[in-house]
Amino acid sequence: MEEQTVQLVKNNLQGISGKQVNTVLKLMDEGNTVPFIARYRKEMTGSLDEVQIQDIETEYKRVTTLQDRKTAVVKSIAEQGKLTDVLEKKIQSSEKIQDVEDLYLPYKQKRQTKAMIAKKRGLEPLANWILSFPAGDLTQRAQQYVSDEQELPDVQAVFDGAHEILAEAFSEVAIIRNWVRNHTINSGTVETTVKTKGKELDEMGVYQQYYAFEEPIKRMSSTRTMAVNRGEKEKVLTVKVKVDTEPIMNFFRFRLIGKHDESAATSFVETAYQDAYKRFVGPAIEREVRNSLTEDAQEQSIKVFGQNLYNLLMQAPIKGKVVLGFDPAYRTGCKLAVIDENGKFLEKAVIYPHKPAPTAKQQAAQQEFVNLLEKYQVEMIAIGNGTASRESELFVAEAITKVKHPVYYVIVNEAGASVYSASQEARDEFPDLHVEQRSAISIGRRLQDPLAELVKINPESVGVGQYQHDLPAKDLDSELDVVVERAVNRVGVNLNTASYQLLTHISGLSKTIAENIVKYRDENGRYNSRTELKKVPRLGPKAFEQSVGFLRIIGGKTALDNTDIHPESYATAKKVLVAAGVKTTELGNETAIEKIKQVDLKQLQSTESVGEATLSDIFNSLQNPGRDLRDSMPAPLLRKDVLTMDDLSEGMKLEGTVRNVIDFGAFVDIGVKHDGLVHVSKLTKKFVSDPKQVVSVGDIVEVWIDSVDLARQRIQLTMIDPKG
Repeated sequence: MEEQTVQLVKNNLQGISGKQVNTVLKLMDEGNTVPFIARYRKEMTGSLDEVQIQDIETEYKRVTTLQDRKTAVVKSIAEQGKLTDVLEKKIQSSEKIQDVEDLYLPYKQKRQTKAMIAKKRGLEPLANWILSFPAGDLTQRAQQYVSDEQELPDVQAVFDGAHEILAEAFSEVAIIRNWVRNHTINSGTVETTVKTKGKELDEMGVYQQYYAFEEPIKRMSSTRTMAVNRGEKEKVLTVKVKVDTEPIMNFFRFRLIGKHDESAATSFVETAYQDAYKRFVGPAIEREVRNSLTEDAQEQSIKVFGQNLYNLLMQAPIKGKVVLGFDPAYRTGCKLAVIDENGKFLEKAVIYPHKPAPTAKQQAAQQEFVNLLEKYQVEMIAIGNGTASRESELFVAEAITKVKHPVYYVIVNEAGASVYSASQEARDEFPDLHVEQRSAISIGRRLQDPLAELVKINPESVGVGQYQHDLPAKDLDSELDVVVERAVNRVGVNLNTASYQLLTHISGLSKTIAENIVKYRDENGRYNSRTELKKVPRLGPKAFEQSVGFLRIIGGKTALDNTDIHPESYATAKKVLVAAGVKTTELGNETAIEKIKQVDLKQLQSTESVGEATLSDIFNSLQNPGRDLRDSMPAPLLRKDVLTMDDLSEGMKLEGTVRNVIDFGAFVDIGVKHDGLVHVSKLTKKFVSDPKQVVSVGDIVEVWIDSVDLARQRIQLTMIDPKG
């Protein structure tokens, strides 16, 4: 990499050296993925994690985009014969695209303006003369430009043309635009008012707090920006940027007039720059500020969505349990699907426990349900949180009291389940089932293994974001793809059970290769060693290197294949085992773990070529074969009884599951129909600027009822003990 590019990338990344930047960019250039670099090239990068490596890649793209734009601008101005050494130096030293565009503005090709017409009529010399602040009357000089041929019939037409030339020129002075931009951002406000018919369009009062609203630009949160933007789009609100223009006019005067107060041209120039601000600079800066606020809000919303999605994907799985997926409904009946410990579909059923079903069907529903639980010894019930969810919860809570063995239920966020159930992938897996029955399977599997099931669904459909429909689809998709890849590779996948959708997110694997891995497994039986992957069509040496460490084989030829140790380090791993006096077949038992802990790594490292970080990872992996990072995450909240909003009272203490985290707080499922909101100010006694610092999606938290609004079906919660 060019040294200048590396330095520019490093400048905006805290705690990362130029050497690390250079190494990461070279590794990426060689076709290595972010997860692979983070896990298996720690000595080379100084143990940078996925997020830091991703930041390097993002900053590199920003820097190269800026450099490419500088090159294009310099070339364009040079071709016009107007490039000077001073101008080129200013362009090359610019650190932002906006600064480059400000410098380029006077030379940018644009549609014909009044100023351009005036120049064609020969008025540019007059405008330049006026700007020299001559002594005496301007009219005599202007009279010389009167010409019917040039469509300048009188002095006023001449002055009008000169005015347009100066106004446009003033609006294109980079230092002025930059000052006005900074002044507007630092001291301006965003003002919103309700349109004449806005209240009629806003029947639910969604934008009521913005009917007469004003906030400093610097304090506008991403949530408020997205809200006022949507209100404006829906024709409910009028949104404006307000700023005190007196300092702006003073700056124009300082830059353009200075000490020339005595000249007759002073008032002419003053009128021109006032018009320049009113028609050109002011509206342009307002657009820039609004766009900047929107871009920042979108970026923040995308990050919130990504972090929430990561926490959702990393929720603890319910392992080794027979699960019944319960897709609630009224008229069409509740769809049930029994799934064994490994996610295999066993049996389906439809029951009608709710109105408008006939009484006979409602009465029969409970016995059918209990029989199914007894037949398969179902231990967990996953109830979707959609239509009829609360009534279904009441039904399940009563029914499980009739079952002889312990049964618990969990309310599962079913967002996106119907999208997947109608997909080609779902039709291929369960061609004989209806969409709703496939949905019940998906709901059940979400409880067993959230990661494996949720990767089958478009991330935008999982319901853990804010204003996702207002976000740029390309940027959102890119961020969510990175998040899914990070989660899947941190956990690793079982090569003998993983779907092709899950395998697609593994480092180095394309959709085609993932499909080939599954096809090879279907045709040849289970994989017994990682090396068998080399037989999969189109899975070449690079794909094998990048992916193999994230693929697990349980009960294969060697226990090392059930660890996150890369085959390239197997020789070192075996030396650790020899030093510990442990056989690979003994990995996982307590005695072996204790023996491995006694190995002197420093002494071993002196005889090995691997670095300290890699050896430490090998050492930890040998002590935890088959480990799942998600096992340390909060387990789903299991329930046997049910609450309604009528049961709630102020000060009541409950446990709940965090369903969504946004800028102004967190929504918590406490087991009633509607999630409660813990405002950011109620998360902790300390000041919190970012709720994500306190809670994450999937967390199990203690909350107290702050207030209940039955009419609006709203619950306010607090995580601060009222008695504390």
